Amino acid sequence: MGTIIEISFFMLLIAGIAFAPLGYFIYQYTKDGAKPPFGDFEHHENHGESAIDGYMNKIIGAVKGKMNHH
Repeated sequence: MGTIIEISFFMLLIAGIAFAPLGYFIYQYTKDGAKPPFGDFEHHENHGESAIDGYMNKIIGAVKGKMNHH
């Protein structure tokens, strides 16, 4: 019975050490007035339009044009 308690204790200790950085990250991210950790990805006015964006807009426009003709 003692070995089960020891193994459980060490498993909980290792799990606590392993997940401590995640808990700290969540704590820092959810503090009042905290900025997003990797920047704000929702606002695109700071970025130029990429070639992929232009290509996808052309494809979407072509598909919408085909759907409107039927």
